Amino acid sequence: MILRSLAASTALILALPAMAQQDDAAVREVASTDIEAARLTETVRTLASDQFEGRAPGTVGEERTIGYLIGRLQGLGLEPAGEDGTWTQKVPLLHPRLGTPDRVAFQHGGATTSLSFPEDIYVSTLQPSDVAAIDGAPMVFVGYGVHAPERGWDDFKGTDLKGKVAVFLVNDPDFHAEDGEAVAGEFGGRTMTYYGRWTYKFEEAARRGAIGALIVHETAGAGYGWNVIESPGGENYDVVRQPEDLTSLALQGWISGETADKLFADAGLDLADLSEAARGKDFRPVDLDTSFSASFPVTSEVVQSQNVLAKISGTERPQETVVYGAHWDAYGEGQPDELGRIYRAGANDDALGVAGLMEIARAFKAAPAPDRSVVFAFWTAEERGLLGSEFYAANPIFPIEKTVANFDLDILQTAGLAKDVILVGKGQSTLEDDLARFAAAQGRTVSEESLPERGLFFRADHFSMAKRGVPVMLMMGIAGASDLIEGGKEAGQTWVDDYTGRCYHAACDAWGPEWNLAGAVQDIALFRDMGAELANSDDWPEWKDGSEFKAVREESASVRSAE
Repeated sequence: MILRSLAASTALILALPAMAQQDDAAVREVASTDIEAARLTETVRTLASDQFEGRAPGTVGEERTIGYLIGRLQGLGLEPAGEDGTWTQKVPLLHPRLGTPDRVAFQHGGATTSLSFPEDIYVSTLQPSDVAAIDGAPMVFVGYGVHAPERGWDDFKGTDLKGKVAVFLVNDPDFHAEDGEAVAGEFGGRTMTYYGRWTYKFEEAARRGAIGALIVHETAGAGYGWNVIESPGGENYDVVRQPEDLTSLALQGWISGETADKLFADAGLDLADLSEAARGKDFRPVDLDTSFSASFPVTSEVVQSQNVLAKISGTERPQETVVYGAHWDAYGEGQPDELGRIYRAGANDDALGVAGLMEIARAFKAAPAPDRSVVFAFWTAEERGLLGSEFYAANPIFPIEKTVANFDLDILQTAGLAKDVILVGKGQSTLEDDLARFAAAQGRTVSEESLPERGLFFRADHFSMAKRGVPVMLMMGIAGASDLIEGGKEAGQTWVDDYTGRCYHAACDAWGPEWNLAGAVQDIALFRDMGAELANSDDWPEWKDGSEFKAVREESASVRSAE
């Protein structure tokens, strides 16, 4: 399917706020280039083919992928935007793997409780050592482990965690709150905030000098079962860090609900009662009067990978950037599936996102150069923990404080035209107001994600930018059931269930003739047009009140107001 130029331009006129006439014309020029389903298909079929061997970082598949992306970007006439005038940014990755443990145990009152890995406890490490060990470290229960000054919330109350093992509850303090509780709605109810993510809890423990961090698992709060927790098999990934930047955590991970119940009971405590107490602002950490010991052999390697970066330089304010992103990596080679396929090539996750970026770049290049620069980022190692985008955000080539917005494409629905677009992360930034305006111009509405408690807003590459204060928007087809023209939300849910249940991170995430990319074309066009407006204006999207990222952005406000 092709969105015809006249219809696209008419929609844009309806969506545009009052701006200078030359800016309106520039945005319409970008929108006049169709997003073509046939081009999307061609890119996806190429990247998901066996020639690219599943596009795992540090493999021959990466080499071929990088060469392909650079060739396409050169063909479109874009400029290199990587290091030293190249097309890439080097991203060194640490890949540690735990072996069979020598010991894993709790000690309380002279008694030792041995734990089975990975059945009772699952841990990994991000330290480049030969051994990951904790020897008799005191354990402290820190409730949900939230430090949120903007909400007047602090679970730590000054407790010293240096050299200790912090034990956390998963999700936010109000996740299990009942109507009438003071905490109800304090953290968005069932909508997960960043404070509910396991990544935040590990980061907070490390900021406070803990030697270990363990999260009590429960399926509802985590959003997945123990089988997902233990599936990495002791592996982890991180960017290579300087010694002074390494985490203090020798081990980080999870303990099963049953193991946690016994841990607390042996200490004469009731986990259920303490979990309820942790829903109050007056909660204080609890010494479990128990120590933790563990020792794992570690093998590690450094994998050299790359982000690919291209740009169209702005004519008026080139130092201000609108960034589009998608991740080029997938899972590489694995065990054969029932059809004998060995490559988990991520046709939708995220070759289709990469294809969308290529189409947006083509649209921008066909129009006059924008006022601001537009950057197209193809991230590595998203599937290893958002590491390519994290490395860029920590080592930006373009100033973060002058990055206007980041639009991320990561899994698009392939079931046809939709009456709506799915919003991920409601209440975060003014970009969602722009989304509603441009969706209305397409004759569509905005629907909220179906399972906000799963925290999808924090699980894609845009989040690396959000943490540094850049307003972001994610397009992710599995965030909710699209209201499809043919079949409505029921058909949309069927698509989500089929993709996530069968093909997500599996070999069957492959292109097929049944793909209907008309809806993906709609969504890509939305991001094309939203970015075109920002690239040809002097507007700065803002975080909304209550967002955990608002304060970070405000720290650099003077840099933008000086323009």
